[in-house]
Amino acid sequence: MDTTKGFDDAILDTVGTPSSLDELPPPHTKRWVIKRKAQVVAGVRSGLISLEDACKRYRLSVEEFLSWQRLIERHGMRGLRTTRLQDYRENAENRPQFG
Repeated sequence: MDTTKGFDDAILDTVGTPSSLDELPPPHTKRWVIKRKAQVVAGVRSGLISLEDACKRYRLSVEEFLSWQRLIERHGMRGLRTTRLQDYRENAENRPQFG
């Protein structure tokens, strides 16, 4: 996958734009695979569900949701793979800080 793609392109290539809450994962989801995370992010980005409502519905912290969004922006859909999170975090920590 081309990780230089835009955020919305990366999500839409994989899950499309949800048009109803029925197209989002069930409220009591416990197993968060890449596709389900992307569906929730796409739902918030499209305005189908607010960030606050998504966090309540799925019992997520705002920080967790925002981390999913950042991972997609930086690494594409594969960034959501939990087995790769440590690699991405280590790479981010080793980058020079500007400011």
